[in-house]
Amino acid sequence: MKFGVVVFPGSNCDKDMIYVLETLYEQEVVSLWHKDTDLQNCDFIVLPGGFSYGDYLRSGAIARFSPIMEKIIEFANNGGYVMGVCNGFQILCESGLLPGALLHNNSHKFICKNVYLSTQNTNTCVTVSAEDKALCVPIAHGEGRYFADADTLKQLNDNGQVLFRYCDQNGNITPDSNPNGAEENIAGVSNSAGNVFGMMPHPERAADKELANTDGGCIFESIIKTLVVA
Repeated sequence: MKFGVVVFPGSNCDKDMIYVLETLYEQEVVSLWHKDTDLQNCDFIVLPGGFSYGDYLRSGAIARFSPIMEKIIEFANNGGYVMGVCNGFQILCESGLLPGALLHNNSHKFICKNVYLSTQNTNTCVTVSAEDKALCVPIAHGEGRYFADADTLKQLNDNGQVLFRYCDQNGNITPDSNPNGAEENIAGVSNSAGNVFGMMPHPERAADKELANTDGGCIFESIIKTLVVA
């Protein structure tokens, strides 16, 4: 399987994502510059995290207009697999590939710390290997508060499109375990077709044994189990 990792000006997690996919999981990976219009026959596109000017300029909204996004939207609408992490999640929302929006944290401060995630749907290609426990995965964002209107939230819940919710270390979904004020503690969602995924926490920062935390590795293991091995 061939993965494409898109690099925008301000991306700061592209190398991390490439390292995890290429070195830890031995997959073919190419770097795609945001001005490219060729997806190089990739099977799975990843929009990594990053920020610009302290997140003050809504960099995800700006990146949505990069030339490569037209091709990614077409790719996704034709059933291609796309995943966005952190700012990549924001880009997918701004592009209309995922519902909702990412707003400034309710604290109006940049947050960088480990959080816990409760997996809500294990029937997607990014969650089938998610362990039955609270996953410890780091966040690092200024605009990470997921927002959607009441009708959209109902659709997400009814259709099983909520992938992760913030929880405490025991798996309890509580207001205190919500680090940024996200609606209903939502930390990740999918589109209705089940081929586009977005999450705010960084699984690539919790996939290497050298970091003493591999909880995020289940995301990559899920993809490989369902799309590569199959």
